[in-house]
Amino acid sequence: MADKALKVGIVGYGHLGQFLVEKIQSEGAEVGLQLAFVWNRNADKLKDSLPKDLILHDLSDFTQRDTDVIVEVCHPLIVKEFGVRFLSHAHFLVGSPSALSDGQLEQDLRTAAKQQGKTLYVPSGALWGGQDIQKMNDSGTLRALSIRMSKHPSCFRLTGGLLSDWTEGEGRRVLYRGSVAELCPIAPNNVNTMAAAAIAASKLGFHGVTGEIVSDTALADYHIVEVDVTGPDGFSVKTVRQNPAKLGAVTGNATYNSFWSSLLVCKGHGGRVYLC
Repeated sequence: MADKALKVGIVGYGHLGQFLVEKIQSEGAEVGLQLAFVWNRNADKLKDSLPKDLILHDLSDFTQRDTDVIVEVCHPLIVKEFGVRFLSHAHFLVGSPSALSDGQLEQDLRTAAKQQGKTLYVPSGALWGGQDIQKMNDSGTLRALSIRMSKHPSCFRLTGGLLSDWTEGEGRRVLYRGSVAELCPIAPNNVNTMAAAAIAASKLGFHGVTGEIVSDTALADYHIVEVDVTGPDGFSVKTVRQNPAKLGAVTGNATYNSFWSSLLVCKGHGGRVYLC
């Protein structure tokens, strides 16, 4: 695979999907990537941006395209509906890892990757120190992990109208603190960083990792992600990541390039889950 261009299918054409498509179009030849197809729920959005032969109108037809890696960047429901099928055909980079808070789905995807000899890639996104967390997890030294994500209220996409009553200038409000497993269905588009952390800390898992989301009207220019790691004998690490972001943006600016870097390492790691 290293001797030929990696053929990439992009599922979703929101801000992140557009970014990845444009990067592959402009830099793909230099880094060994090329587009296999692009799918979007509204195919009309693709007509003015892509050649007709790259537009996939029916996602179920993905098997008809020669694809090495399928990249999902749209919604956890796509992971649930198509994830196992994707892995029967190609490596799969899941851009909505909050879907894996469903324990049965996570197990099904792990099993499919192993049986098919494919890799389930989980991008680290806005998670700082993910590889170190994974090393501690694998060595049995990870005791606790918590992640706090603070954003302007316009940047949250929450179910059940949880933040529908916010007003400008109200300040800081803790919206949720508890297990990441219970948080993912509440904020499926906002907590992929926490989901990636739960994958890295697999021995703690989604139920053992603590997540907190905070609405703060003072954060008009950036998102803040704080990660607290606890190990044995008093060992601890705390990181604070300040990620520039526009008002209303679900994804911070630096996360786009982080996602691109994750895609560049998708060369196949044989039947496993790989945090990248």
